[in-house]
Amino acid sequence: MSEEAAKPSVSLASRLAAHAGIGFIAALRFVPYPLLRAFGEALGSLLWQVARSRRRVVLRNLELCFPELDEAERRKLGREHVRRLARSVVDRAIPFFASAERVKRFVRIEHRERMPDDRPVILLTPHFLGLDAGALALSIDRDWCSVFSTQSNPVFDRAIRAARLRFGRGLLISRNEGMRPMVRAIRAGRAFYYLPDMDFGPRDSVFVPFMGIETATITGLARLVQMTGAVVVPCVTRMTPDGYVLTLYPEWENFPGDISPDDPIHARRMNAFIEERIREAPAEYYWVHRRFKTRPPGEPSLY
Repeated sequence: MSEEAAKPSVSLASRLAAHAGIGFIAALRFVPYPLLRAFGEALGSLLWQVARSRRRVVLRNLELCFPELDEAERRKLGREHVRRLARSVVDRAIPFFASAERVKRFVRIEHRERMPDDRPVILLTPHFLGLDAGALALSIDRDWCSVFSTQSNPVFDRAIRAARLRFGRGLLISRNEGMRPMVRAIRAGRAFYYLPDMDFGPRDSVFVPFMGIETATITGLARLVQMTGAVVVPCVTRMTPDGYVLTLYPEWENFPGDISPDDPIHARRMNAFIEERIREAPAEYYWVHRRFKTRPPGEPSLY
């Protein structure tokens, strides 16, 4: 069955609501940024109170990952996370709809010289809340590609794709297409904005520690490097009071080296790097995701 055929039908009301939501976000680009930021954070405070199911996921993730924090500290961190999550959503008004010049001012790029122009490159991008802002800033003057998951609402799906490709230098690859188009794009010189730190199930995954928990972790990074000869340059986009800053880290040397790309050592290295970045900005990692949903055989659910 094709991806299009597999999409569920969406009611007219849902489509109209999506159009209204997109128009609202687009209009927010005209709001002075201090007011936009305050609006997003206030919205997050409201969502913390009413979105109970997501709040439970956030608190459970924080309980698992930060056992050294007491309940009050975890609730404080969780509330701050949802405030920043909501802010990151309304902030998309700028990278998705504002001019390229404004996007460059809104997202500052640190250590751009670390991204080579003469070799294939994979940008290892953990799920921090600013990842869309960082991607749009990079896409202004660099050919790039990434993997996307189709949204259930076709109006949102078209709008998000168009926004991410708005500067004309991007390529979005469906997750259903497998690794072959990724390899072609990387070999052709596109920087691959790679987000491997979610629970994609047991297929092509190994269980290695992440924040002290055995976690299903895909092994695609090392395999892509082996197939393309790319270098790995990690990048993280964090929030600032007036926008975002994308930091490019030094490229990983000798990765994966002579070790099999399926060896768990590579997944452990990736997770260790992400852990370090999480501890630097714990409120900005994507805690609403059930990262520990897939368990080793025979182990009960953590949720």
